[in-house]
Amino acid sequence: MKFKIMSAFSGFTSSETFTQIPDSFLRLIGEIEDAAELKVALHAIWRIEHIEGNFRALREADFEAESLGLGIKEIKRGLKKCLERGILLKAENEADVLYFLNSPRGRLAVDSFIKGKLSRVGSATRERSNVFKRYEENIGPLTPLIADMLKDAEDVYTAEWISDAIGLAVENNKRNWKYIEAILKRWKEEGRAEKQNRRNDKKDGQQGVSRKIEQLRKRSNQK
Repeated sequence: MKFKIMSAFSGFTSSETFTQIPDSFLRLIGEIEDAAELKVALHAIWRIEHIEGNFRALREADFEAESLGLGIKEIKRGLKKCLERGILLKAENEADVLYFLNSPRGRLAVDSFIKGKLSRVGSATRERSNVFKRYEENIGPLTPLIADMLKDAEDVYTAEWISDAIGLAVENNKRNWKYIEAILKRWKEEGRAEKQNRRNDKKDGQQGVSRKIEQLRKRSNQK
């Protein structure tokens, strides 16, 4: 049997975003005995809260097993119980099966979806949520200022570019938005030859380290 070692939580910060939790849900917590149901419900509230626009919904694939710490069967069980309790609403057509929060906005969206006025969740909405998540997991807290910058970046670059630029920042140990933005600007101005750019980005990072070492060596010799 494998046991997970619980790591110490460093605490909340003043710069991170907070998700609004409905008071009625907090009153339900005492009735929820299944951890899968609770995790799925909280994940749905969080993800839907960070989707822009009037049509906010999730697919089953948006409930990632790794981030929830649940297996696929547990996620399905959690979704089923959230539907039975009325926390979530489910609507489907030939193309999509979607889950909505059982709120006034969610109920209106379900009605529009069923009537065919809204055929699917826009890809930009899903990508934006994924970009935010990738930034938080790899770079740092998603402050309001950073969130605005990411939104502006998505008007210029694809979600794939932004995600790859974040990956390069992590690879080169340059975890800040200025570095990510510089990569994106160069890709746009010079064209993106992926392999060559990756070599250049890594080379730039290595040269920066080499310059610092050389500066320290010179200072040491001058003493």
